[in-house]
Amino acid sequence: MVVPFAPGGPTDIFARLIVQKLSDQLGKQFYIENVGGASGGIGTVQVAKAAPDGYTILFSVNSFAINPIFFEKVAYDPFKDFEFVMLAATNDVVFAVHPSVPAKTVKEFVAFAKGDGARFTFSSGGAGSVTHLVGAQFGQSVGLEVVHVPYPGAGPAVAAAVANHVPAVLSSTPPVVPHILDGRLRALAVTGKARSPSLPDVPTMAEAGFAETKGDQWVSVFAPAKTPKEIVAVLHRELVKALASPDIKERFAQIGFTPVGSTPEELAALIKSDTENWGKVIRAGNLKPD
Repeated sequence: MVVPFAPGGPTDIFARLIVQKLSDQLGKQFYIENVGGASGGIGTVQVAKAAPDGYTILFSVNSFAINPIFFEKVAYDPFKDFEFVMLAATNDVVFAVHPSVPAKTVKEFVAFAKGDGARFTFSSGGAGSVTHLVGAQFGQSVGLEVVHVPYPGAGPAVAAAVANHVPAVLSSTPPVVPHILDGRLRALAVTGKARSPSLPDVPTMAEAGFAETKGDQWVSVFAPAKTPKEIVAVLHRELVKALASPDIKERFAQIGFTPVGSTPEELAALIKSDTENWGKVIRAGNLKPD
């Protein structure tokens, strides 16, 4: 099971929990191989080129769909090189600021940013990440110059905001929630459709009056193209079973993941929608890899 990112991140944590369940359910040893680099591209290409025999599977996030429209050259095609297994889970994106920022709401933050040279400066887990694009989308929607400060992962991006190197951060929930609960950061909103179970008192962007800013992080499962349908069906069945187990549900709730377990067709529709939606944001902001 290839995770195309470094160990310890949200995708890696998710995958390790699921892999243990699959090993128990099928009586076969599944294991994680972390293949980081190129915003997930290196590990993704490795799976695309693997034998389509069910023994090499990819866990990936939004970058799977974003990379081909963000980078000039990407050595895989999301639709031609993979079989879609499922959208496994979603994870909220949190908009948080350092406590020194004099804003308790998104509306107050916009007023603050417009009085500070009309700039929105924020950190994210990397150029082309969904957190980068959500931040760009927000800046575009409220008419602020976007100053993006990319870091090699959500953890360092959150740490930069905690240290007040940047005034704001867009992050998935696992790395940022502990700092919010401890008061080292202040959450202004989450960008998903509903409030986060991890931060029930924090409004959505829509509730805050900024419905144009939306998007969450997802984790999906893919197999190399031409993997037999019966193998994809077994993987789907066992993943659904793992996601439905009470201990997985409880652990996911603690770290901010919402299990989904979609059909392959629903995942294909999501990839198509993400490609269209984030393509608009990338073109509108003329966003380029840093």
